[in-house]
Amino acid sequence: MTAVLEARHIVRDYPVAGGFLRKDSAVRALNDVSFRVEQGKTLAIVGESGCGKSTLARILTLIDPATAGELLIDGEAVNLAGMNAELRRKVQIVFQNPYGSLNPRQKVGDMLMEPLVLNTKDNAKLRREKAMAMLTRVGLMPEHFNRYPHMFSGGQRQRLAIARALMVNPRLLVLDEPVSALDLSVQAQVLNLLADLQDEFNLTYVFISHDLSVVRYIADEVMVMFKGEVVEYGTRDAVFDAPQHAYTQKLFSATPVTDIEAIRARVARRRAAGIGSAA
Repeated sequence: MTAVLEARHIVRDYPVAGGFLRKDSAVRALNDVSFRVEQGKTLAIVGESGCGKSTLARILTLIDPATAGELLIDGEAVNLAGMNAELRRKVQIVFQNPYGSLNPRQKVGDMLMEPLVLNTKDNAKLRREKAMAMLTRVGLMPEHFNRYPHMFSGGQRQRLAIARALMVNPRLLVLDEPVSALDLSVQAQVLNLLADLQDEFNLTYVFISHDLSVVRYIADEVMVMFKGEVVEYGTRDAVFDAPQHAYTQKLFSATPVTDIEAIRARVARRRAAGIGSAA
């Protein structure tokens, strides 16, 4: 199967200025990180704070360069110095805090159409039609088109962030803790939405999370990181059912696990009873 994303021996160093009688040095945030993600699949990256997840996300989304190693998207090596717009459109990111990633002064419709203005030759009518269709696709209503972000709930804002990321038809979505700021019942709804969108558009996901119940629900493969290195990497079932590395075992035993299926069942009961509104 085609690998949409492939990382080969990625290294990322950050320079540290020296001082009197002390030489300049470097802190290694990532060390020899390699993996691949096939089309239509989800790779989950887990690990405690400071393990290098966010640094890796910045490299995968073409924000920062790697110090060494090679990153390939659809088999094409990434070179930030000579990056073309088409390659940048293939990778989009959804952040943890949806409100922080949305412009509070920009209406939803303008926010969704902006990527089309910058990246396509669509006329105004077609841009509006595409934005309206995407708004509906993520579970929102046409009347939301002219509203501002502060008028939405947290779950709705994250739906908007996902919709904006999909406007340019990316090949890869990097999801950086996309549901950790949401209530548990809303988490289940957003995860179901991501699963449906992946099936519909054949999307490839890199899903960064510390929540193991969420990872077990959505991932096809799991990569465990510790101090900038990959300590375990395999299929979801293999990693969860028989973790091999001592750090993975410790991480799993120390993390409270919430049953996502129970969350989904609770949401279904609330819907059947007509309680609450869509998040």
